[in-house]
Amino acid sequence: MIKYLFFGILGLMPFVLSSQVLSYQSEGKNGIVAASEKAPVQAGLDMLKMGGTAADAAVAVILAETVVDFPRFNIGGEVIFMFYDAKMQKVQVLSGLGEAPLSKEGIAWYMDNGIPASSIKAALVPAVLDVCVKALQLYGNLSFAQTVAPTLKLLESGKIVSSAIPYSLSAVSADTTWYSSLAKTFRKLVEAEQKSSGNRKQKLQAVADRFYRGDIADSLDVWYKATGSFFTKADLANHVTEVEDAVTVDYKGYSVYKADTWTQGPVMLQALRLIENFDLKSSGYLSPQYIHVVTEALKLSLADRDTYYGDPLFVKVPLKNLLSDEYTNLRYPLIDLRKASDECRPGDPVNMKALLGKGDYLRVMGGTTNCSVIDQWGNMVASSPSGWGSDAGAGGSTGVTHGTRLKSFNTLKGHPNCIEPGKRPRVTLSPTIVLKDGKPVMALSCEGGDTQDQNQLNFFLAIAEFGIKPYDAVTLPRFNTNLYQGSFEPSSDRNKALPEKRTLAIREGLSIEDWLSLKEMGHSVVLDQNKVFIGHPAIIYFDQKTKVAYGATDPSTARFTGALK
Repeated sequence: MIKYLFFGILGLMPFVLSSQVLSYQSEGKNGIVAASEKAPVQAGLDMLKMGGTAADAAVAVILAETVVDFPRFNIGGEVIFMFYDAKMQKVQVLSGLGEAPLSKEGIAWYMDNGIPASSIKAALVPAVLDVCVKALQLYGNLSFAQTVAPTLKLLESGKIVSSAIPYSLSAVSADTTWYSSLAKTFRKLVEAEQKSSGNRKQKLQAVADRFYRGDIADSLDVWYKATGSFFTKADLANHVTEVEDAVTVDYKGYSVYKADTWTQGPVMLQALRLIENFDLKSSGYLSPQYIHVVTEALKLSLADRDTYYGDPLFVKVPLKNLLSDEYTNLRYPLIDLRKASDECRPGDPVNMKALLGKGDYLRVMGGTTNCSVIDQWGNMVASSPSGWGSDAGAGGSTGVTHGTRLKSFNTLKGHPNCIEPGKRPRVTLSPTIVLKDGKPVMALSCEGGDTQDQNQLNFFLAIAEFGIKPYDAVTLPRFNTNLYQGSFEPSSDRNKALPEKRTLAIREGLSIEDWLSLKEMGHSVVLDQNKVFIGHPAIIYFDQKTKVAYGATDPSTARFTGALK
């Protein structure tokens, strides 16, 4: 089943805020919501109409998507939440990403037995609820009760509201058996907020405390013991949503913001640093030379990702060096304008050498959804909710299904992304916010596992470098390389799953002449007929001159899941 993204806008009539849900493209001055389905879009619009900020709307969207996007996203999953504060003109990142179990015995088990593809042993600490609370505390105006109300309506409808591709879970099928349990959990959280004394932030904290340190945590603890999980109540109590400054580079007057190296986000920043040394505009958008340069820059950046990225709370990542002028000047000459590279070539940013040695390549699978919002004040959210459902069941009496993101770790001792107690895996989730002169320009979110930053680079360059309209940017042909280590291969043997063929996948639309030119450069070009690698974007673009925001999604693509047949 193909699943589409939808947009909603708040209308422009004076003194009246009217909402309208549209598909694929929209424009307006009072706010836009881009998400996976009509129900989450409407939930976000309802928050904006109530005077909520982009953060309030995004939280409502995310909570609703735990139902309509199940099982590819669930309340026990993860959310990377980027927020641009219009008053402060600052971008912050909320790490809605859970951790590995604190149990040393559990980590030893993973090192000895490997990380399973599913089951509760493939889960991280559930992070969605805490990041939603933190976003409301820091950036919102509304209560948890207000933002969860649309989701409660979905759960209490008794109808299957998910239109995700069919997926069978041994304990949580595509039915509504867990709806009532999750609704009961949400009502308990609303009760915690309403009965708590104190100010708005303290009331919101009571929501998180009941989930992570109260009776809901007790129920999850019982379920963990029953299912063989390494988690305990201590793992829940220890969980915290890190609030971080975004990582940024400038590209021709644009400031591009990403999350740190616990995501793959800096890949896009490294690629932009390399690309700015070439005259893309003279080559022409989607010309063979353009595609070649961008692809080769991505290969170099992805090789560094696979060698150096990890949770910076646990490992020292040379990110400053990776983004430096000196390192960039060493690396960009490796891009041969006449010939494609067929090797994974990480550099040495510590000793400032262009090449470290050959790297490895692995394959990828995954599942994610979208959330991008701009409000009437110019606050902006770009968020990537995910959490492919495990087959462990729905959290006992809580209805809290868990994801399988633990498999984003590997078990290679000494690797920056090797599993450790309480550590965050380096994930593919990678939203983007772009500013110009300190003001919002773009919020980008795209599904597609390891291809998320590749796709977003396509969209960003189309709009920023060539002035292409947002809707055209997401519907024109785009391209991806598979020359990287896949982020869902947890083995200690980083050569275990080499791609059968190192390819450049291109969506249909290029001319035969351009296709042949790329093959002459040495690219193994394949047509992405199944649209597996090109992702599913949700873009918001803000025109600073007219003060009009535009939303765009691609109506033709299936969502990247890895289970699509």
